[in-house]
Amino acid sequence: MIFSNCFMVKSIQKKAFEFCFKNKHRYTEPRKKVLEIVSSSKKPLKAYEILEKLGLELNNPKPPTAYRAIEFWQKYNFIHRIESLNAYSACISDHLHSGTQFMICDDCGKVMESTSCELPSKIQKELKKKQFRTTKWNLEISGQCNDCSS
Repeated sequence: MIFSNCFMVKSIQKKAFEFCFKNKHRYTEPRKKVLEIVSSSKKPLKAYEILEKLGLELNNPKPPTAYRAIEFWQKYNFIHRIESLNAYSACISDHLHSGTQFMICDDCGKVMESTSCELPSKIQKELKKKQFRTTKWNLEISGQCNDCSS
């Protein structure tokens, strides 16, 4: 899920630029840098870590600058907030989904995103039964990754 591959970072940046152009959003330098920072990180980053790294790229950015960029990319599913870690990671999917599924290793902290982007059928049935319409959802599963269980 976390991208260290330069090609993947460039691919995300290209999709982000095209998205902004197509939807008439501004592709500002802070937005560009925040997405680059998150997508090139090997682990999910907390907001203050993003701000710290942004400070190495831009001249004295203020916290609202970083938070606005994070919120923008989160709104359009280019980055996801991992609630249990209070951290952000880049989306590996097509950004058109309303939900996310993460597997979080309790030992090493590795986070993997599922690309299915659908709620399990039992949960869907329960939602339908209760006539509850979801607008957004996030499923986080804690456990042990393959590397740590060997």
